[in-house]
Amino acid sequence: MEIILKQDVANLGYKDDIVTVKNGYGRNYLIPSGKAVIASPSAKKMLAEDLKQRAHKLAAIKAAAEELATKLNQAVVNITTKVDANGTIYGSVNAAHVAEELGKQGFEIDRKNIVIKETIKTAGEYNAIVKLHKEVSADVKVIVVAEEA
Repeated sequence: MEIILKQDVANLGYKDDIVTVKNGYGRNYLIPSGKAVIASPSAKKMLAEDLKQRAHKLAAIKAAAEELATKLNQAVVNITTKVDANGTIYGSVNAAHVAEELGKQGFEIDRKNIVIKETIKTAGEYNAIVKLHKEVSADVKVIVVAEEA
């Protein structure tokens, strides 16, 4: 029996896969529990159309993310913070600080999408990675400057 999976099923397949299973497994478990539908010709056409529309939407989202990434690659974030006599920052600069400064420049980025690979404890230049899409990310230059006393 050929079925189209409506959700991921362990050891069988992923959502929108067309798989062949034994009749009893499909009729008695997968279809009644809503995990699959019978792969009739009309259901296959609907699946193909749905996948085509979803691919078009995902391509538009990815294109928008790539456009934003080109703008973010040119962005420079300046953060002014207090330091002690040795040049060590009181506390540290984190993704929330970078997101706040990007917001001031007109980029609305969630702090959860910003990755700083090293702990920023001293003044200097650093890189932050902004994840915009699962395949698109941007590098933002972060400059930490000591505040004048």
